[in-house]
Amino acid sequence: MQKWEYATVPLLVHATKQILDNWGEDGWELVNVIPGPNPEQLVAYLKRPKA
Repeated sequence: MQKWEYATVPLLVHATKQILDNWGEDGWELVNVIPGPNPEQLVAYLKRPKA
C-alpha cells in the first residue's frame, strides 16, 4: 500500500508559481490551497509518496 508524506506551505501571492514549481521539482504534488491568515497569503497542502 502506498504511503504518503505531507507538507503545509505558506504561499505569497506575488510568488505562488515560483514556490509551487520549487516544491514540484522535489516531487511534491499540490493537493489544496486555502486562504491564509491575511489577504496576501495562501496556504498550500502538498503530498508525495514516501520512500
